[in-house]
Amino acid sequence: MPNFIIKTHRKDTLYAKPHLFILNKGMNSGKPQKLPFTNSFVVIFQNETDCESIYFVAYSLWQTKFWHQFLCGSVIPFLRLPDFKNEFNPKASLMMQEHEEHQKNVATLKLLEQKEKQFHENINLINDLRRSILYRYCRK
Repeated sequence: MPNFIIKTHRKDTLYAKPHLFILNKGMNSGKPQKLPFTNSFVVIFQNETDCESIYFVAYSLWQTKFWHQFLCGSVIPFLRLPDFKNEFNPKASLMMQEHEEHQKNVATLKLLEQKEKQFHENINLINDLRRSILYRYCRK
C-alpha cells in the first residue's frame, strides 16, 4: 500500500512531489484531477507510480458515486476532510489488495480513457469537416 499525505489544497501552493487533487465541493465531490480545483484536497505521494495507481482508485470511487453518502450541506454539498481521510485510506487499501487484478483494472481504465479521448478527437474532426462543407455550400 502506497504512503500518501492528504491535506486541504491552498491556492497558489506548489507541490514538489507527485500529487493529485480531489474536488471537495458540489455533486462531483471526490473527482480526481492532475490540475488543481479551487475547492479541493491534495494527495501527495513519494513516487509517480503510486500517484498513478491511486488516481484510478479515486476515479473509480468518484464514478461509482461512493462519496455521495458522506456529503454535508443543503445548498452546496461538500466533503469533509476527516470523512475523506477515514474512508479513502481503507477503501484504497482494500481495492489495491489484489495487486495483479488492480494492475489489470488500471491498464483497462487507461486504455478506455485513451479510446475516449481518440473518439472525442474524431467527433471534433467530423464537426470541423461538416462546418467547412456547409460554409463552402453557403458561399455559392
